Amino acid sequence: MIKGAMCANARQPIYRDKPMTQAARIRNEIHFYLNNREIRLSDVGADDTLLDFLRLDQRLTGTKEGCAEGDCGACTVLVGRLTPAGLRYETVNACIRFLASLDGCHVVSIEYLGGPQGRLSPVQQAMVEHHGSQCGFCTPGIVMSLYALWMEHERPTTKQVETALQGNLCRCTGYAPIIRAAQAVTDYGTPSAEHLATERDAVVARLNALQDGARVEVSKDNSRAILPADVDDLAAVLAAEPEATIVAGSTDVGLWVTKFLKRLSPAVFVGHLQGLKQIEVGDTAITLGAGVTYTEAQDVIARYYPHLSAYWDRIAGWQVRNMGTIGGNIANGSPIGDTPPVLIALGASITLRKGDTRRVLPLEEFFIAYGKQDREVGEFVESISVPRISDGHHAAYKISKRREEDISSVAVGMSVQVTDGIVSKAVLAFGGMAATPKRASSAESALVGQPWSEAAMLAAAEKLPEDFQPLSDMRATSEYRMKVAQNLFRRFWLEQSGAEARLSAEGV
Repeated sequence: MIKGAMCANARQPIYRDKPMTQAARIRNEIHFYLNNREIRLSDVGADDTLLDFLRLDQRLTGTKEGCAEGDCGACTVLVGRLTPAGLRYETVNACIRFLASLDGCHVVSIEYLGGPQGRLSPVQQAMVEHHGSQCGFCTPGIVMSLYALWMEHERPTTKQVETALQGNLCRCTGYAPIIRAAQAVTDYGTPSAEHLATERDAVVARLNALQDGARVEVSKDNSRAILPADVDDLAAVLAAEPEATIVAGSTDVGLWVTKFLKRLSPAVFVGHLQGLKQIEVGDTAITLGAGVTYTEAQDVIARYYPHLSAYWDRIAGWQVRNMGTIGGNIANGSPIGDTPPVLIALGASITLRKGDTRRVLPLEEFFIAYGKQDREVGEFVESISVPRISDGHHAAYKISKRREEDISSVAVGMSVQVTDGIVSKAVLAFGGMAATPKRASSAESALVGQPWSEAAMLAAAEKLPEDFQPLSDMRATSEYRMKVAQNLFRRFWLEQSGAEARLSAEGV
């Protein structure tokens, strides 16, 4: 095993006994691998970012700082982590990934892609040969995303390349030569010959050696970070630190630090907890642990909720989908969160836990007012249960200024049940139309009991002003939000009735 160099402030792990039922010991340092070196750090604050560590501490300046909010992808790196299915490498935004969350992981920066010899990797060579870079600022992040894609798909389709690059912004090159480069990578090498593949067993052994089952507590400048040992230990930590900030994927909390300069302390990191990453497919419902990321949920979403498949790809970019969690998207209570409207439409419920006590409530009841949720101090979202669908009409829509990687102006989930030609049930949930994700109760009432028809849908749309008085902001005006929301009723009808296909076939 390559031990590599330690950082100057590294020291041996310190364990101290503490009366706990869930965790037997506390470790006061984080340890992970960076490229081919083991890193041990005890002087780590909750709001220290991976990007600053790479650039300022390690002088690995190939990783760039652009937007500092996870939008441009210039800071993209790979993070490998152990999962029940084995070692998994994912693209992440280093600018909003907190250093403390990397305990037990393998971080790969652009400098390591070529291996110890420092050669160009096949992805880099393809970018050169196909003129995929002009100013070059965005290129390291693009290379990292394409490398991750190539390791999964040796000959990616154009669609796969475009999806992988959703989170990488290039302002000068244009994406055509980048796509050509992505599809030509195998002309310059094979994934199985890459050192990340040939060293895989060794990396797994190193990461396994780092797993000690301890709770981790580190701090710097009065900023404390806590990584519970497991979910039971999380409950114990929150009982002792009820005002702590829970950090899952940091795709929202990260911006508190980079944009609002907020200090986090104490912060309890939960993204590593396998107990929050369980996906259970039952006969009547699918249960997702609150720590399941968008990427981890994608296969089950595509299989059991196919109407959400295209919608899911429009949630941020690949890097954010690899980090962001469904539970976090719900728990932060944002009125423009992507998942709450579509999950409310499906009748989802959540399980909240405090200590050993759990309670279940419908997802729509979790949101009380702007910035206020039905969550007690010290309580956390443990899982989300989504009923399986077998019949009815279901759709999900996202309206935003950009199609790829943008915040919703309006997000909509629609589910309509029809019995003998009459609408027997309707759940129409909207985000971006009120202070919380909310059902359109007047529109639903207007629809139920009516014949399943375009006229009934349009009549229900006219009731929306009774349900919502949306605000104007930088993403959309109040008038625009209302008009587009009403127009989606007609779109829903055209899609679900088959009229859209008929009009298309007729050339209309």
